Amino acid sequence: MIKRFIRHNVEDAGSSGSLNDLSFLLIIFFIVIAGFNVNKGFLLNLPSKEKPVVVNVDDIIKCSLLSDGSIILDGKKIAEEELQGKVAEKLKKWPNMTFLLTIDENAPYQSVVNVIADVKGQKVENFSFRMAR
Repeated sequence: MIKRFIRHNVEDAGSSGSLNDLSFLLIIFFIVIAGFNVNKGFLLNLPSKEKPVVVNVDDIIKCSLLSDGSIILDGKKIAEEELQGKVAEKLKKWPNMTFLLTIDENAPYQSVVNVIADVKGQKVENFSFRMAR
């Protein structure tokens, strides 16, 4: 008895399997991209190079935020609740004042956010901050 080998037609290997994988990966990619919501953080208007801002040294209010979260304004330690009132008083005297906040590198993040929110609530136009070393 003679056995015949019957050849089966081989389907194209690239016809459906790899296309399914590719389409699945693309769907996942677009879902991940569409799902991210980017927080803007602090929105700051930086001065333009064409119009440099000249700040009078007498109009600068210096505030420091220490590592324990305490606030020093003009050399005196104040509570966080007093900050808005003090800034409002100084803003009446000097409408073009600049608020300079020096932040200790170990200061709690929430304290920094609270101080910035208090100053922003008083509508201070010129605000600057730096890290203390």
